[in-house]
Amino acid sequence: MVFKGNLDIDPRGLIYEAYRLDIGPEECRSIFLDWAMGTQLGADMSAMLQTLLDEYAGNAPDHAMTQVLREGLQKMDRPLGRQGGRARRIS
Repeated sequence: MVFKGNLDIDPRGLIYEAYRLDIGPEECRSIFLDWAMGTQLGADMSAMLQTLLDEYAGNAPDHAMTQVLREGLQKMDRPLGRQGGRARRIS
């Protein structure tokens, strides 16, 4: 059996393998999107991103995947949807 990392949230080892490669942000975003599409609907994405960062970023703080995961975590903190317009006025 091939080792694909220690995390159940990365069963195909996509994030694990990305950290083993010397790749740029574009490739990391593509891998991240593939990983995210494979997650369960309704899963706590913020918690999963933090787990990935805890597992990998300490040993690779300058890796492009670390940047992509941090950007994803920051975007999770933003409210979804529009902030103005009719929906805001009637709520």
